[in-house]
Amino acid sequence: MKQIQSAAFRIFLTSLSLLLVAGCGHKDPFDYVQVSGKVTYEDGSPIPIDGKRITFYPQGGSIDAKTHPRPGMASVDKAGAFRSATSHLPNDGLVRGRHKVTLLAGNGQLLPPSVVPAEYGDPDKTPLEVDTAEQPFVLEVRQPN
Repeated sequence: MKQIQSAAFRIFLTSLSLLLVAGCGHKDPFDYVQVSGKVTYEDGSPIPIDGKRITFYPQGGSIDAKTHPRPGMASVDKAGAFRSATSHLPNDGLVRGRHKVTLLAGNGQLLPPSVVPAEYGDPDKTPLEVDTAEQPFVLEVRQPN
Protein backbone atom coordinates (compact mmCIF):
# COMPACT_ATOMS: atom_id res chain seq x y z
CA MET A 1 0.00 0.00 0.00
CA LYS A 2 2.85 2.40 0.85
CA GLN A 3 4.39 1.78 -2.60
CA ILE A 4 1.12 2.71 -4.32
CA GLN A 5 0.83 5.91 -2.25
CA SER A 6 4.48 6.74 -2.96
CA ALA A 7 4.02 6.20 -6.72
CA ALA A 8 0.83 8.27 -6.71
CA PHE A 9 2.62 11.05 -4.84
CA ARG A 10 5.49 11.04 -7.39
CA ILE A 11 2.97 11.23 -10.26
CA PHE A 12 1.22 14.11 -8.49
CA LEU A 13 4.50 16.01 -8.01
CA THR A 14 5.53 15.42 -11.62
CA SER A 15 2.14 16.62 -12.90
CA LEU A 16 2.25 19.67 -10.66
CA SER A 17 5.76 20.53 -11.85
CA LEU A 18 4.71 20.28 -15.50
CA LEU A 19 1.68 22.49 -14.90
CA LEU A 20 3.79 25.10 -13.14
CA VAL A 21 6.34 25.16 -15.93
CA ALA A 22 3.66 25.38 -18.61
CA GLY A 23 1.73 28.01 -16.67
CA CYS A 24 4.79 30.20 -16.17
CA GLY A 25 5.45 30.44 -19.89
CA HIS A 26 5.50 33.91 -21.36
CA LYS A 27 4.43 34.40 -24.95
CA ASP A 28 6.47 37.12 -26.58
CA PRO A 29 4.07 39.69 -28.14
CA PHE A 30 6.44 40.79 -30.93
CA ASP A 31 6.52 39.63 -34.53
CA TYR A 32 9.92 38.31 -35.67
CA VAL A 33 11.52 37.93 -39.09
CA GLN A 34 14.47 35.72 -40.10
CA VAL A 35 17.58 37.66 -41.09
CA SER A 36 20.95 37.04 -42.71
CA GLY A 37 23.74 39.11 -44.15
CA LYS A 38 27.38 40.03 -44.11
CA VAL A 39 29.59 42.47 -42.22
CA THR A 40 32.90 43.51 -43.82
CA TYR A 41 35.09 46.54 -44.28
CA GLU A 42 33.84 49.10 -46.82
CA ASP A 43 36.10 47.59 -49.50
CA GLY A 44 34.44 44.17 -49.01
CA SER A 45 37.40 42.56 -47.24
CA PRO A 46 36.74 40.51 -44.09
CA ILE A 47 37.41 41.97 -40.65
CA PRO A 48 40.46 39.99 -39.45
CA ILE A 49 39.19 38.86 -36.03
CA ASP A 50 37.72 35.44 -35.29
CA GLY A 51 34.73 35.14 -33.00
CA LYS A 52 32.80 38.30 -33.80
CA ARG A 53 29.17 38.95 -32.94
CA ILE A 54 26.70 41.61 -33.90
CA THR A 55 23.89 42.95 -31.78
CA PHE A 56 20.73 44.49 -33.22
CA TYR A 57 19.01 47.16 -31.10
CA PRO A 58 15.36 47.71 -32.11
CA GLN A 59 14.50 51.33 -32.84
CA GLY A 60 10.73 50.88 -32.78
CA GLY A 61 8.59 51.63 -29.78
CA SER A 62 7.47 49.41 -26.98
CA ILE A 63 4.00 47.93 -26.65
CA ASP A 64 3.53 49.51 -23.22
CA ALA A 65 5.66 50.75 -20.33
CA LYS A 66 6.74 47.20 -19.41
CA THR A 67 6.95 45.45 -22.80
CA HIS A 68 10.03 46.36 -24.81
CA PRO A 69 11.54 44.38 -27.71
CA ARG A 70 14.77 42.61 -26.86
CA PRO A 71 17.98 43.18 -28.81
CA GLY A 72 18.93 40.38 -31.17
CA MET A 73 22.36 38.81 -31.53
CA ALA A 74 24.12 36.86 -34.26
CA SER A 75 27.49 35.14 -34.54
CA VAL A 76 29.65 36.21 -37.47
CA ASP A 77 31.94 33.74 -39.27
CA LYS A 78 35.47 34.44 -40.59
CA ALA A 79 34.14 35.71 -43.93
CA GLY A 80 31.74 38.08 -42.14
CA ALA A 81 28.53 36.14 -42.82
CA PHE A 82 25.70 35.53 -40.39
CA ARG A 83 22.74 33.30 -41.14
CA SER A 84 20.36 33.88 -38.26
CA ALA A 85 19.77 35.98 -35.17
CA THR A 86 18.33 35.30 -31.74
CA SER A 87 16.10 37.78 -29.90
CA HIS A 88 13.70 35.84 -27.69
CA LEU A 89 14.18 32.17 -28.60
CA PRO A 90 17.11 30.53 -30.44
CA ASN A 91 17.23 31.60 -34.10
CA ASP A 92 13.84 33.34 -33.98
CA GLY A 93 15.11 36.38 -35.87
CA LEU A 94 14.61 40.08 -35.18
CA VAL A 95 11.63 42.22 -34.31
CA ARG A 96 10.40 43.79 -37.55
CA GLY A 97 11.66 47.30 -38.28
CA ARG A 98 14.81 49.35 -37.94
CA HIS A 99 17.76 48.36 -35.74
CA LYS A 100 21.04 50.00 -34.73
CA VAL A 101 23.87 47.45 -35.05
CA THR A 102 27.03 47.00 -33.00
CA LEU A 103 30.01 44.78 -33.70
CA LEU A 104 31.88 43.21 -30.80
CA ALA A 105 34.22 40.36 -30.01
CA GLY A 106 32.52 37.03 -29.27
CA ASN A 107 33.03 37.58 -25.53
CA GLY A 108 31.13 40.90 -25.69
CA GLN A 109 34.23 43.09 -25.42
CA LEU A 110 35.07 45.92 -27.81
CA LEU A 111 37.20 44.91 -30.77
CA PRO A 112 40.69 46.44 -30.79
CA PRO A 113 40.61 50.02 -32.17
CA SER A 114 43.35 49.00 -34.61
CA VAL A 115 40.78 46.65 -36.22
CA VAL A 116 37.42 48.42 -35.80
CA PRO A 117 36.77 51.98 -34.59
CA ALA A 118 35.23 52.04 -31.08
CA GLU A 119 32.02 53.73 -32.27
CA TYR A 120 30.92 50.41 -33.84
CA GLY A 121 30.72 48.89 -30.36
CA ASP A 122 28.41 51.56 -28.92
CA PRO A 123 24.67 51.38 -29.72
CA ASP A 124 24.36 55.16 -29.30
CA LYS A 125 27.24 56.00 -31.66
CA THR A 126 27.30 53.22 -34.26
CA PRO A 127 26.66 54.38 -37.82
CA LEU A 128 25.34 50.91 -38.71
CA GLU A 129 21.57 50.64 -39.08
CA VAL A 130 19.39 48.09 -40.87
CA ASP A 131 15.73 47.56 -41.67
CA THR A 132 14.36 44.02 -41.64
CA ALA A 133 12.44 44.81 -44.85
CA GLU A 134 15.76 45.15 -46.74
CA GLN A 135 17.65 41.85 -46.81
CA PRO A 136 20.13 40.33 -46.85
CA PHE A 137 21.86 42.92 -44.70
CA VAL A 138 25.07 44.42 -46.06
CA LEU A 139 26.98 46.03 -43.21
CA GLU A 140 30.10 47.97 -44.12
CA VAL A 141 32.53 49.03 -41.40
CA ARG A 142 35.03 51.86 -41.84
CA GLN A 143 38.63 50.74 -41.50
CA PRO A 144 40.56 52.50 -38.73
CA ASN A 145 43.10 55.15 -39.73
